Amino acid sequence: MVDELVTFLNARLDEEAELARRCGQAGGGAEVRGVREVEAKRRVLGRHVLSPAEGDPERPWDDRDDCQYDGQLWPCDDLLDLAVAYLDHPDFPERYRPRADAVDGEGGGG
Repeated sequence: MVDELVTFLNARLDEEAELARRCGQAGGGAEVRGVREVEAKRRVLGRHVLSPAEGDPERPWDDRDDCQYDGQLWPCDDLLDLAVAYLDHPDFPERYRPRADAVDGEGGGG
């Protein structure tokens, strides 16, 4: 099962990789930096996959979907942090949109 958030993130990473390739072809020199960044994000995405609760003998007491990497409720904070960079994208999955105060309140320190 592939969740809409994972599908969304993969599409954005495909776009970033294509942009990095085009910049490299145009002589911008950003291809290697851009490709490395996309590859790193794909590795993070690959580690934080959904581990469905149903049929999992390790968690018979818990009926929730977990992140296979850290055992946190899925999608975990690391996955949501990857997604928040694309918050303004028109295809951002609404059910994963953070509350306004959670995004706007970062770094306020006030």
